[in-house]
Amino acid sequence: MEAIAKLNNCPTSPRKMRLVVDLIRGERVEKALSILKFTNKEVAIRVEKLLLSAIKNWESKNDGARPEENQLFVKTIMVDGGRQLKRLRPAPQGRGYRIRKRSNHVTLIVDSKKTETTQN
Repeated sequence: MEAIAKLNNCPTSPRKMRLVVDLIRGERVEKALSILKFTNKEVAIRVEKLLLSAIKNWESKNDGARPEENQLFVKTIMVDGGRQLKRLRPAPQGRGYRIRKRSNHVTLIVDSKKTETTQN
């Protein structure tokens, strides 16, 4: 059984977020948390919170199950572009340079490798 967690309108550019997200794609949850803890990027803190939220969502779906026993791993993690705030910066000779303040949406899906098969 898989669980989903989403982070919408995170105020960093998608390109910076993808650098951190690519480090944990496909990793086991314990290893992914340690990677994020020691990554020297600001967005790693936000992704770590999102991963913890996905783990809690998985625990609430599977009553009594522990993530360590079920070999929980990051199945899918996607970064999509969010809204852009468009601002103007004063420039010489009365011009204005456009600044695009980007944001992103992150979707994280965790799943367990241990599957229970039931026979009818």
